[in-house]
Amino acid sequence: MAAAAEGVLATRSDEPARATSEDYKLLENMNKLTSLKYLEMKDIAINISRNLKDLNQKYAGLQPYLDQINVIEEQVAALEQAAYKLDAYSKKLAKYKKLEKR
Repeated sequence: MAAAAEGVLATRSDEPARATSEDYKLLENMNKLTSLKYLEMKDIAINISRNLKDLNQKYAGLQPYLDQINVIEEQVAALEQAAYKLDAYSKKLAKYKKLEKR
């Protein structure tokens, strides 16, 4: 009976050590997975950064054309205003011509 009691005590004393060992293995696996996830995130961030630089370079290349579009838009607006003024003036002339014929 004393031998049986020693066996039970030995088994019970091994359980915390085995549980601690399993906990450490679990933590190690979690750390490895976390490390891999961070490496993936790093690669994604590098790709995003590279793509952003490419887009900024393309935008810089398009900037002169965008500036030209803005200038043309301003000129069209000014031309439109001149056309409205000319239209109003021609209507006044037409009224004047009618009055002159009377």
